[in-house]
Amino acid sequence: MGGGGMGAGAQEGMGAGAGAGGFGMNPLRDPSNILSRRSVYFDFDSYTIKNEYRDLVLAHARYLRDNSNARVLLQGNTDERGSREYNLALGQRRADSVKNAMLLSGARDHQIEAVSLGEEKPRAAGRDESSWIENRRADILYQGE
Repeated sequence: MGGGGMGAGAQEGMGAGAGAGGFGMNPLRDPSNILSRRSVYFDFDSYTIKNEYRDLVLAHARYLRDNSNARVLLQGNTDERGSREYNLALGQRRADSVKNAMLLSGARDHQIEAVSLGEEKPRAAGRDESSWIENRRADILYQGE
């Protein structure tokens, strides 16, 4: 279970200004801030959050904890393989997995809605492994954006 590209630098941008009303750019829109990253990717037929995305989920949970008016919609997605029914259920498990991790890290239940889009909103249209990898994800969407 290797770490991935989110080591020590993953905590950057969580300091001053990351909360509500900070100076400078909104941390949710600042491309140098981890909060601008909005997708958690999953392995095939899995809803386990990979180690490389744990810091990302934690950063969003802390943002929610520190900004009580913030709300997110978590959209679970799958690749096209499998039945529609199976993929809707898997997408829901992916969204719920991210939600549960956020709740354990300080976010509040009323701040998070988790839904499944199954295979209905692919990010990549191809029918190959590189496209399927892009489509196996949970997206984090903030209310008002």
